Amino acid sequence: MAFIEHDGARLFYEVEGAGDPLLLITGLGYPSDTWWRVLPWLNEHFTTIRLDNRGVGRTGDGAEQPYTVERMAADALVVLDAAGFERAHVWGVSMGGTIAQEIALTSPERVRRVILGCTHPGAGDFVIDAEALALLTSRGEMSAVEAAEASIPFVYAKATSREVIDEDIAVRMSVPTTPQGYSAQLRGASQWQGSGARLESIEAPTLVLHGDEDRLVPIANGRFIAERIAGAWFVELSGASHIFWTDRPDAVRETVLGFLG
Repeated sequence: MAFIEHDGARLFYEVEGAGDPLLLITGLGYPSDTWWRVLPWLNEHFTTIRLDNRGVGRTGDGAEQPYTVERMAADALVVLDAAGFERAHVWGVSMGGTIAQEIALTSPERVRRVILGCTHPGAGDFVIDAEALALLTSRGEMSAVEAAEASIPFVYAKATSREVIDEDIAVRMSVPTTPQGYSAQLRGASQWQGSGARLESIEAPTLVLHGDEDRLVPIANGRFIAERIAGAWFVELSGASHIFWTDRPDAVRETVLGFLG
C-alpha cells in the first residue's frame, strides 16, 4: 500500500503477487478494491499493480477537475513507474478500458498485452441506451449506497444472487466514492476524444471481454473495438453483465489466464 503525488493528486496504489507485471484499471466511480474477487488467482501468476483513479477511494477528489481519460492514463503510467516496471500487461474495465486504450495508443512501448473489459470506444461511436445514460448522469446526485443499489439491474446478470452482489457492494462501500469525485470523473470521461478512428493503431495482443447481458455498456461496443484491432480476441461471456468477473468468475479466470499465458 503506497501513495505517489502526480498532477495535483495523491494517488493510492498497491503492488502484490509475483510474476509478470499486470496493471489493473477500474471503471467510473469504482475503487481498486473492485478487483477483490480476481486478485487471489491473479497474484498467484502475476505482480498486480492497481490504483485508485483520481476521484475515488483513497486517492480522493481533491485535485483540480475534471478528471479526463488522458490525465488518468498518465496517472496509471506514473504508478507503473513507481512500482518499478517499464512495461506491463494492462487490464482495464469500463472507463478503465478507455484508459487502457489510451495507454495502448499513446504509450505502446509500455504495454505487453491488453485486456479490454466491458468498455467502449467513446465519442460518437459509444452505443448506450437512454436508461443507462440516465443512470450515469444521475448517480452524481446519489449517495454511494443509493448509486450502488440503482446500478444493480444494469451491471449484474439476472442469475447472479443478491448475496453475491451484496458482497461486492460491501467491499466498495469500505472506501465509498463521493458524489463530487464521481461527477468529476464523469465530466472528464465525457470529454475523451474516443478511440474509434485510432483503434487500428493498437499493435499489442488484445483480448476484448464483454458480457451479453451488459445493460450499462452494451456488447455492441466490445464488438466494435474487437473488429478494429488486428488479431483481437473477442470473448462474449454468456450470462454475464457489466461486472462479468462476479457473474462468471470461472470463465473469466480461464479466459484471462489463457490469454496472458
